[in-house]
Amino acid sequence: MQGNKTETGTSNSGHPPAKVWQPGVDGLDENEQLQFDPSVYDCLHAFNLGWPCLSFDFIRDELGLVRNEFPHTLFCVAGTQAANASDNSVVLARLLNITGTKRKLIPTNDEDVESDSSSSDEDDDETGSVANLKGPVLQGRLVPHQGGINRVRAMQQQSHIIATWGDNGYVQVWDMGVHLQALSTADPSVNNGLNSVHRQAPLHIFTGHKDEGFALDWSAVVPGRLVSGDCKCAIHLWEPTADGKWSVESKPFLGHKSSVEDLQWSPTEQGVFASCSVDTTIGIWDVRRRDGMVLSVKAHDSDVNVISWNRLASCMLASGSDDGTFRIWDLRSFKEDSFVAHFKYHKQPITSIEWSSHEASTIGVTSADNQLTIWDLSLERDAEEEAEFQTHIKQKVEAPEDLPPQLLFVHQGQNDMKELHWHAQIPGLLMSTAADGFNVLKPTNMENLHSS
Repeated sequence: MQGNKTETGTSNSGHPPAKVWQPGVDGLDENEQLQFDPSVYDCLHAFNLGWPCLSFDFIRDELGLVRNEFPHTLFCVAGTQAANASDNSVVLARLLNITGTKRKLIPTNDEDVESDSSSSDEDDDETGSVANLKGPVLQGRLVPHQGGINRVRAMQQQSHIIATWGDNGYVQVWDMGVHLQALSTADPSVNNGLNSVHRQAPLHIFTGHKDEGFALDWSAVVPGRLVSGDCKCAIHLWEPTADGKWSVESKPFLGHKSSVEDLQWSPTEQGVFASCSVDTTIGIWDVRRRDGMVLSVKAHDSDVNVISWNRLASCMLASGSDDGTFRIWDLRSFKEDSFVAHFKYHKQPITSIEWSSHEASTIGVTSADNQLTIWDLSLERDAEEEAEFQTHIKQKVEAPEDLPPQLLFVHQGQNDMKELHWHAQIPGLLMSTAADGFNVLKPTNMENLHSS
């Protein structure tokens, strides 16, 4: 997204230079509005599930481990925040016919610019842009849930097993296999919306938390192992049992001095997980030790809202704070002020952060400033490359000098963004949830990353 303003003077090409509008920095004049540029997306689609959803998760499927060709199909699970507690649901959804197009990042000549633009326009008309009803098909099944859902997570090894953190203080685990099977075999031409409601009991309900919470994570190393954290500083460990249930430790892990906001299992160590808290710290835990954290580090000057453990580079941890900053940590030298990168771009609290499933140096961030940003930490400013790019475009772009070179993409258009996830089987594809619904997107420049 960017806003274009005409300024005095022209570039060498005869076109007025375009000013990059900076969210949270630049204001809009009267009768001025930001314009959506469809050419920067390989795909962008929007949908909603009736009620706002604070949290969702992708569900792994059997349609292919690495899928690059449009149209795409995806499965996800989300938890609603309805006006009345009794109206809430866990929503299982299949989104079919996610259409898109591929574009060249740097056109080779003016003819390529014109042909590329016209072909993308045709694709939008024929295969479905955000506003095109002939585009993606949404199919869903609703399972009633008492109370709003703060967080929902699907088990990686058995994606039909779903955990929910309710605002009623209960953590529940569900087997959604029958619903996913029904969605998988449903007529793809039928858009059933959200009229399919199916009552069922959870596999397990844990009522031992003293307050509601948001922190929840399945282990990627030990199938069925789960941790849940609450606003009263407690973290409970869930261990799977032989009868398909769970044994939850009644004695919690204690060490934080305020609300536990997020939890992340190590992608390589079966008994190690990380936590973050309103007390401004990140903690590293070992389930074999009951006497507290293995390590506690003051990570930010404000609440630490979210963390993400890099599954492709397991020594790297990212954290996002209430003051709008996010940091990158190398766990091989983890101590206060030892962060390897610090970014102060967002103007409001960071609401989610997640490393890419396919690029070890790429990370996505959402903020309460209504921006989703994508960062490539391997990038540095290259004057020669910028000059080459300018020779291939008709209009000179005057990028702010203080814009971080690692900032790869900025997505806007959603209000009150809450969470993003990368699709583990579709490189470069993300989904985000906000108060006004979901966006599925793939930036054009992500194609260049995955092909390099």
